[in-house]
Amino acid sequence: MQNFTRKIWQVVLSLLVIVSLSTSSVYAQTTTISGTVTEAGTKETLVGVNIVVKGRVIGTVTDLRGNFNLRVSQAPPLTLVFSMVGFTSQEIEITEANVSNLQVAMQEQFMLGQEVVVSASRVEESILQSPVSIEKMDILAIRDTPADNYYKGIANLKGVDVTSSSINFQIINARGFNSTGNTRFVQLTDGMDTQAPALNFPIGNLNGPSELDVESVEFIPGASSALYGPNAFNGILLVNSKSPFEYQGLSAFYKQGVNHINGQPGEPSNPQPMYEGSIRYAKAFNNKFAFKVNASYMQALDWHGTDQTDLGFRNQGDLPFNPGANRVHVFGDEVSNNVGLLRNSAGFQQLAQQNGLGDFLPFLPDQVVSRTGYEERFLVDYNAKNLKLNGALHYRINDRSELSYTMNYGAGTSVYTGAQRYSLANFSIIQHKLELKGANYFLRAYTTIENSGDSYIADLTGVAINDRWKNNTQWFGEYGLNYLGALAAGGFNPNSGGMPSTQLMAGAHQFARGAADTGRFLPGTPEFEAAKAAVRGDVIPNGSLFNDQSRMNMLEGQYDFSNDIDFMDLQVGGSYRVYDLRSNGTIFADVEGNDITIQEIGAFAQGSKRFIQDKLKLTGSLRYDKNENFQGQFSPRISGVFTEGNSNIRLSYQTGFRNPTTQGQHIDLNVVSARLIGGLPFYRDKYDIFTNAYSLASVNDYVAAVGGGLSPVDPRATGLLEQVTSLPELRPERVQSFEIGYKSLLASNRLLIDFAYYYNIYNDFITQTAVRRAPGPVFPGAMPNTDQGAINAINAPTLLTPITIPGQENTFQTYTNIVDQEVRAHGTALGLTYNLPKNFTLGGNYNFNRLISDIGEDFLNDFNTPEHKTNITFGNRKVTEKLGFGVTYRYQSAFRWESTFAQGDVPEIHTFDAQVSYRLKDLKSIVKLGGSNLFNNRYFQNFGGPTIGAIYYISITFDELLN
Repeated sequence: MQNFTRKIWQVVLSLLVIVSLSTSSVYAQTTTISGTVTEAGTKETLVGVNIVVKGRVIGTVTDLRGNFNLRVSQAPPLTLVFSMVGFTSQEIEITEANVSNLQVAMQEQFMLGQEVVVSASRVEESILQSPVSIEKMDILAIRDTPADNYYKGIANLKGVDVTSSSINFQIINARGFNSTGNTRFVQLTDGMDTQAPALNFPIGNLNGPSELDVESVEFIPGASSALYGPNAFNGILLVNSKSPFEYQGLSAFYKQGVNHINGQPGEPSNPQPMYEGSIRYAKAFNNKFAFKVNASYMQALDWHGTDQTDLGFRNQGDLPFNPGANRVHVFGDEVSNNVGLLRNSAGFQQLAQQNGLGDFLPFLPDQVVSRTGYEERFLVDYNAKNLKLNGALHYRINDRSELSYTMNYGAGTSVYTGAQRYSLANFSIIQHKLELKGANYFLRAYTTIENSGDSYIADLTGVAINDRWKNNTQWFGEYGLNYLGALAAGGFNPNSGGMPSTQLMAGAHQFARGAADTGRFLPGTPEFEAAKAAVRGDVIPNGSLFNDQSRMNMLEGQYDFSNDIDFMDLQVGGSYRVYDLRSNGTIFADVEGNDITIQEIGAFAQGSKRFIQDKLKLTGSLRYDKNENFQGQFSPRISGVFTEGNSNIRLSYQTGFRNPTTQGQHIDLNVVSARLIGGLPFYRDKYDIFTNAYSLASVNDYVAAVGGGLSPVDPRATGLLEQVTSLPELRPERVQSFEIGYKSLLASNRLLIDFAYYYNIYNDFITQTAVRRAPGPVFPGAMPNTDQGAINAINAPTLLTPITIPGQENTFQTYTNIVDQEVRAHGTALGLTYNLPKNFTLGGNYNFNRLISDIGEDFLNDFNTPEHKTNITFGNRKVTEKLGFGVTYRYQSAFRWESTFAQGDVPEIHTFDAQVSYRLKDLKSIVKLGGSNLFNNRYFQNFGGPTIGAIYYISITFDELLN
């Protein structure tokens, strides 16, 4: 694989040389322009105004005195474009070869809807005339967000869902089917896909640019595969960093915050400090060579998981508690067993007889008992931190081509909720990119390399600590023996013909647990800490440590023929991607000698043309993608935008698809409650999962019936079991999306209205399902002690509990598709922004999302999106020349969350964010005082996620370009 990757990079470098030579030319004449840019109102000079030659990459910026000097290898006429966030862009035609002392006065811009976006069509266009829904945050919006960082501020955009697994790990989503690891959404940073190769979803902003280096954020909700390929299913997020040519000089940022205010049980009792700092420096030389370097670091005590909800509550008769409890944020209690099975163990029978308890054996209950677990706070590393380093070198080969190298590095500690709770300790991810681009093309190659560091599974850590102290066989044996002893000590007569009272049984369970737990490693003791360190230091399956260094290599390019073809605008592009899975057997079956790679190719074409005096723009796109394990996929998109004045009506038909993830294809991991296996035929055959197999949902019904008092062989219980003999072959998931939208400026251009309605149809919906195997045939309806007695008191009860010993597992969770029904969802979004007098702005949006189809109980109904959501913002970035403020209110309705980790209800959420900023103009600095979740209303965004409280902060930002 290393030789293959090396060849890819050799090809890329050769292509870069060829393209750069083909775009080079010698010009007979040059044009020089110099001048000064000022603010029209105050007449003060403006620093950092971007000046480019239209249609080329050549350009410059104004210096600290507002002056600029530009030399262009082109004879006049040519057009200069002057732009700066917060000001109206200007185009000035240059008709002379030497222009000096050009005076440009720029008007401060408060008019709405003037943004230019790129991601909607992969070419620049007005946001008002975008063919699909799109949102944008510019530099000012990023700087002025009331949230404690800009990435969390994305939640204020229309149509966005944000889910937090950690204080520094947020996942973005749109239009339903949300998750803590969103494989239906693509995030790009400067064109690079930020997914972790072994996870296939973006890792938030853990390796993204710091706030100082972000120029803009563009968000598109909805299917985008026609332009962006696999997994651009629910939308994309495009983060653009600052060019070192356009944003030069030194900037620095420091924030001091505090969280864990009024800590709840299981949380710190005192407020905890938070720190974040970053620095950026960029410099250009003669408009030919430029570089930038960035560094940032944050540290905080993470939000805690404190939910004690019982995930596995079973019908345990009239007991006032569940001895088989499996609590959300308690780990180790996933291991459970039906103690009634001990009745059939010859060894246990002999032990009971030796202790004079043989007559009590029939009264060992058919009840599930779990081992005693450890609270999450004793197992998870809550010392959240994030180090990010970024560097870039840019070289302008000529006025039409720019070559650049970029490195993004992120490392730190966080918490991620997937099938289990994962402590991402000392992980790292690095990206290297080489790119050649011009005004109408780009060619880029990049690689993503992840390193799991000291990351481990928290659930498995709790299980393994218990096991290192006392193995399961011994613990459950002691539990059963002490249970019988408690019945005897309580005065129960086994020959009376009656049953123990509920009170006696409850006391017996409590006594049995206490006795079996005698000498157990307790948190904080040297024995516990030593066992935890040993488990976290040993790789899966012997310990809980990951050992992953998976990679992704990508080559893609695009060319815009708009300058070459008169009758239409045309863009074409293609990509080639290779996943190289290197988990060393801790996630995938990639043990030594079994390399796993996945190759994908894709290509697209997009054409657009204007009609009816340029009022109607029609655009069509078509993309083809092929993953080596699945059939190729075509993704068409058709859209139309009709413009009349400032009003724009759009209609679109979009399609999207997502390939099963690398884990969906190749995972092979025991996670205590089940073995997770990929959906490819190889893994189903490897574990023979369909022999005597029953759906886990029906087994749970069976367990409830047995726990309610029925015999394990009673036909009323066995009749609930649903046999599984096959599952649909795994394939890509597809979506068709119909959208209508309206965007307009009204009320003398002071009111911006943006409305969209979508209707989605999903086919071959990817989901997960679980089966449990019996040790032999089970015949629902068979009576005990008959010729069909293969189901008996020995075989049937083994369905009641998962077996977790590798090689002996009986529970398997695998990926499959829903092929016999379409899954449908729809929703709407409405956004209003009004510019009030004196620069005050009032805005708000409302979002509605609903799943129409009933997926069924055998599959996860993981729509995981609130039906109603509202954001309201009010602010003024310039109340005076020095003072600004912003306030945001967010609401979302309660909804049901379903995932492989946990299923439960997420209550409604009400939060306020606010900030006040003060400009220190002489120091070129801004001080900001703010609070996120200002009133400390505790909430969680996903069931099984951490409880989130308030963050209060103060920050100072220094920027040489601050005007």
